[in-house]
Amino acid sequence: MQLPTDGFAPDFFVSQRNRLGLTYQRKALKLHASLQEIHLWGKSGKISSIGSINAYELYLQTAIARNLWVKIGRQGLLLDNGRMFSDAPWAQQSRSHEGIRLFYDRKKLATDFTIAATRKYPKQYEAAYSPVASHRYQLLLVHHLKYKINEHYTLTTINFTDIFNNKNYPGKSWFSINNGARLEYRDSNFYWTLNAYYQYGENSDLKKINAFYIQPEISATFDKTTFRLGAEIMSGEAAPDDRVSRSFGILYGVAWKFMGNMNFFARFPADVNSSGLINPYLFVLFKAGKKLSLRADSHLFYTQYPLRDENNEKAATYLGFENDLSLNYRPLKNVNINFGFSYLIAEKGMELLGKIENAGETPVWSYLMVSFNPEILHYKKVKK
Repeated sequence: MQLPTDGFAPDFFVSQRNRLGLTYQRKALKLHASLQEIHLWGKSGKISSIGSINAYELYLQTAIARNLWVKIGRQGLLLDNGRMFSDAPWAQQSRSHEGIRLFYDRKKLATDFTIAATRKYPKQYEAAYSPVASHRYQLLLVHHLKYKINEHYTLTTINFTDIFNNKNYPGKSWFSINNGARLEYRDSNFYWTLNAYYQYGENSDLKKINAFYIQPEISATFDKTTFRLGAEIMSGEAAPDDRVSRSFGILYGVAWKFMGNMNFFARFPADVNSSGLINPYLFVLFKAGKKLSLRADSHLFYTQYPLRDENNEKAATYLGFENDLSLNYRPLKNVNINFGFSYLIAEKGMELLGKIENAGETPVWSYLMVSFNPEILHYKKVKK
């Protein structure tokens, strides 16, 4: 639900996802299919419409050696905290990739390597409601490693490259390479982490890429309350450069989890006009009981470099403050109810980015999500 402001009309609709999962599993073999239908009620003036009928996942997984597995087919890809690669469970369509994934897992070390590719997908439904059709890469290569150094420290690395067909220059391709790591420290009530990535290669304009991403965070838990204080820093550029792009781009990670439920900043670098983004945040999580939890997320948004106003003068880098309030209730094992309410106190910069029409108004967004995940049939054959 979106409430009205000067620049936006009120909007209310219902999105429903029906998903059926089928799994056959033996000691060294797993076959899995996850079929879904996304239904829209009251969207775009229609009482009822189908957003998509598709397969979220469809894969075979088998052991090929001791501690070594392979997964072949369409599959979700969730790595680390989901910032670089996420299966986007909160989105109705979710996100998956088609390819081969090799896993190796032994004691303190777990690693996997993914090769994914795209093809021409049917255009019967909108790409926005497909878990795969929005991907633009020709080839995606991903290596992920997680190593538990000791009881307190964990190191995670993600290195990947994606290759695209260049529509601006027919017959040519462009690619980006991303190298990054996360170091985590954890004890009973305290946690800190530093996550950093360097991005290079070329973009669709055949400019060299020289960009970075940094995320420091600390958190502490006191009884039933957890406080998380951190920031995301994504590089940008003060002015366009004909030779080099310093704007960091994220294509396969989740945005709302880090930059607010209202999704003002989800596509990079387009959503910040290549000016970079600094996002200090404070998350407060309160566990009210076994079934009820409350959460308040606060974000401050700044561009790394000033935007230009209608007179080509430099504007302030501060964009605004977003507050996301949510409630999660699990009345039964297979039932989850999630309610959220968000608002943004915007500054002039949000107008310059085209996010809102009037910074004097307060955009408000709210949602109610009910999830029911029953297990219809479970059969286990026991050897006599």
